[in-house]
Amino acid sequence: MADPQGFLKTTVRELPARRPVPVRILDWKEVYEPGDSAVLKRQAGRCMDCGVPFCHQGCPLGNLIPEWNDLTWRGDPRGAIERLHATNNFPEFTGRLCPAPCESACVLGINQPAVTIKQVEVSTIDTAVANGWVEPEPPTRLTGKTVAVVGSGPAGLAAAQQLTRAGHTVAVYERDDRIGGLLRYGIPDFKMEKHHIETRLRQMRAEGTRFRAGVNIGVDITWEELRGRYDAVVVATGSTVPRDLPLPGRELEGVHFAMEYLIESNRASAGDEVPGQISAAGKHVVVIGGGDTGADCIGTAHRQGALSVTNLAIGKRPLDVRPDHQPWPVMPTVFEVSSAHEEGGDRAYLASTIEFVDNGAGEVRALRVAETEYTADGRVPKPGTEREIPADLVLIAMGFTGPEQDSLGGQTTAEFTNRGNVARDDRYETAEPGVFVAGDAGRGQSLIVWAIAEGRAVAARVDEHLMGETALPAPVAPTDAPFSL
Repeated sequence: MADPQGFLKTTVRELPARRPVPVRILDWKEVYEPGDSAVLKRQAGRCMDCGVPFCHQGCPLGNLIPEWNDLTWRGDPRGAIERLHATNNFPEFTGRLCPAPCESACVLGINQPAVTIKQVEVSTIDTAVANGWVEPEPPTRLTGKTVAVVGSGPAGLAAAQQLTRAGHTVAVYERDDRIGGLLRYGIPDFKMEKHHIETRLRQMRAEGTRFRAGVNIGVDITWEELRGRYDAVVVATGSTVPRDLPLPGRELEGVHFAMEYLIESNRASAGDEVPGQISAAGKHVVVIGGGDTGADCIGTAHRQGALSVTNLAIGKRPLDVRPDHQPWPVMPTVFEVSSAHEEGGDRAYLASTIEFVDNGAGEVRALRVAETEYTADGRVPKPGTEREIPADLVLIAMGFTGPEQDSLGGQTTAEFTNRGNVARDDRYETAEPGVFVAGDAGRGQSLIVWAIAEGRAVAARVDEHLMGETALPAPVAPTDAPFSL
């Protein structure tokens, strides 16, 4: 284990400092300052190498957390990255974007702040990249089998890398002009700069994975044609249909889905010309939805120069500490201050939107809201509590309802669940023989760590389908349920 007395000698949780708010909102670079190696070693040394490491249960990938904590504490970063890569293809993504259910399950967290697992993870991969230790791992032989992966988010990329390393010829199809899915266009640079994607894509290309950007399967190539060209197909298109808010005034100019806004901002950050870009500059911005996507919109609006930013959540403000009904090791719902919230703006809870208010010219000028009341019929606006919030730009960030169904459902025999996800059996296979599904397209909107875990698992099932057996790991079984422990 790491330092046997580490958790006794170091009882505080230390994380890298965030760059000062007045400085970081002037650019799109990641918000954290470089970490201190002495602090990292000290924090890794707090890991107790528990007899039953519940952090494994909290992590869908089954990351070998006590092992790479121990190696970090011992000053063996190369050994640490080898153990980390044994279960996680892309720790540079999870280390920046995962909400860390492993830390909620940390045994030390019962009576102390949890080990900084996520920080050790991201520091380990960043050190490996800086030292040239992330090298291609091409297969020693080719099987002659071909696989198409549709979608280049974390699930698709994980499946593609695993299948390529197993010796199959893999092509990844992406309808956008660049590879990366929501990692590319849904995540602002202040959370993850895009050079991390490029580094990993260079490795995957050197291993033999082929990428086909700008190809919309179902339109440019039909699903039937794709199925005819390849021995197997993996659907990893994500959960991309946004949940709407069909209230009076929804059609007004200035009311947009969050992802429309974030995609255009990310394109502009990448240097693209974006005619008519949705911008928060000089506007009163209201973000509806209290999740990660809403926080991404808040941080983006600050950097674009919004006059004000208001974040509305329909429910109650979470507690500051773990609630009694979500005991350890369950991942709790607690009040969090993300980097975007730290940068300013107002957060309002128990806020039910009633109407988007017209300025008389077809543009939104305000949002009419009321206090949320809990009744036998659910959450409803409380009469007599109505008020208006100035709003020149309203962003709806209420999550996603499932994958797009038209082309897949119309061109194959694939079916959909009552949740709207692509139906699959216990081997990730759809009703269309040889067509598999992984990630949010099959389980619904979830966490990046689940997407990578399912990408690795579906690769094992596809390999077994093609070869009759497999040596690839399958960390998780398929489910149609959203994330839970």
